This record gives sequence, structure tokens and C-alpha cells, in this order.
Amino acid sequence: MYDRILVPTDGSTGTARTLEHAASIANAFDASVDVLYVLDERMYQAASEDATEDVIRSLEEEGDRAIDDAVTRLEDDGVEATGHLERGIPYRDIIAFSEDNAVDLIVMGTHGRSGRDRLAKMGSVTDRVVKNADVPVMVVDIEA
Repeated sequence: MYDRILVPTDGSTGTARTLEHAASIANAFDASVDVLYVLDERMYQAASEDATEDVIRSLEEEGDRAIDDAVTRLEDDGVEATGHLERGIPYRDIIAFSEDNAVDLIVMGTHGRSGRDRLAKMGSVTDRVVKNADVPVMVVDIEA
């Protein structure tokens, strides 16, 4: 049922819980996992030209750390994992990656809200992926 799973990450602490679920599914179905960090281009477009290179370098380093941490955790759980860093708009790039790479399932976390607010409002990236992806999306409550 699942051959390829996508786990978008922003490097936050909630990623560990999301990775646990992805690893469990990957092991059950002998699937591989792609870890995707999208460097949000809106984060550096507002910077001056002189600062842009430094901002981009810093954001790429943050992304590389997040990817390396996630891939290491998955591999420690016996899952074949590959990391990817993209530049763009996170929800759009997550959906495009899933379409371009024959992803069967997207596993991502909530934005950390709790209670009724969590049910009403997921993080905006998660919400947009859920509403627009053509593949199933598993949303992991990172606060549980």
C-alpha cells in the first residue's frame, strides 16, 4: 500500500513524534521515507541584497541540520531515508514533491496547538497540504 512516504520537516521538536509514526508505517510496509525541508523563500526576500546571501546560508544550514537529524532517526529505526532541501513556498513544494516523486503518503505534524483550537486550526502549511494533496495525509498531533 505504501512504498514511498514523505515527511516534511521544519526542524521543530515535534518532528520526533512525526518521525516515530512515519518509521512505524515504513517498517510495516517496507517503504522508504523522503525527508523534505523547504527553505521558505519569503524568509529572505525581505532582506537587503547584501544580507541575502548570509540569510540564505543560515537558513540552508538550519535545513541541513533538520534533514540530517530526521534521516539519522529514521535510519536508526531501520528505515531507508533520503533528505531533500528545496527553496520555495512550503505547502506548494510539499505537494509538488509528492506529485513528482510518486509519494504514497505524507506524514506531517500539527502546528502544536492543543484542545479545540487544534481541531479548528492546524498549522497553515499542514492545513493547505491536507486540503490540496492528491495522496493521503496523516497528521500527527505533536502535542499528544
